[in-house]
Amino acid sequence: MAKTATKIPESEKITINIGHVDLGQVELLVQEGFYSNRSDFIRTAIRNQIDRHAETVRQIIIRKSVDLGLRRITHAELTAAKDAGQMLDIRALGLVVIAPDVTPELARETISALSVLGTLQADDALKAALSDRIS
Repeated sequence: MAKTATKIPESEKITINIGHVDLGQVELLVQEGFYSNRSDFIRTAIRNQIDRHAETVRQIIIRKSVDLGLRRITHAELTAAKDAGQMLDIRALGLVVIAPDVTPELARETISALSVLGTLQADDALKAALSDRIS
C-alpha cells in the first residue's frame, strides 16, 4: 500500500473581534470594490503591517535564532540528537510539523524547548508529552 503524504494547509483560520464602526468601514470598502471580501481586507492589512515592521522582525529572527517558514522535525533528526546526547531547543516562526512516526518518548528525550510563533502540527499525545516545554 502506498504511503500518502500529509497535506499541510496553506493558511490558519483565526477569529477576531472588530468594532461596529470599523466593520462598517470594511464593508463599505468591500462594496466599493477595493477588496473582494472581508478576509481579503484583513489579509491585506496584516501584510501591510508585516511589511511595515519587516526590518524589526528580521532582526529579532536573527537575534533569537528562529527558523522561518516551515520546520519539519523528523524521527531521524531526533534519533541523531539522541545518539549525540543532545537536547534541541527549537524556535520557529511559521509552521512546525512533527513527523507522525516520532514517539512521545523520543520527543521528550530530545526536545528541551519548543517555541512556535504560528502553528504546531503534531499528534495530540506528542503535544501532551511536550506540554511543559511548548511556549
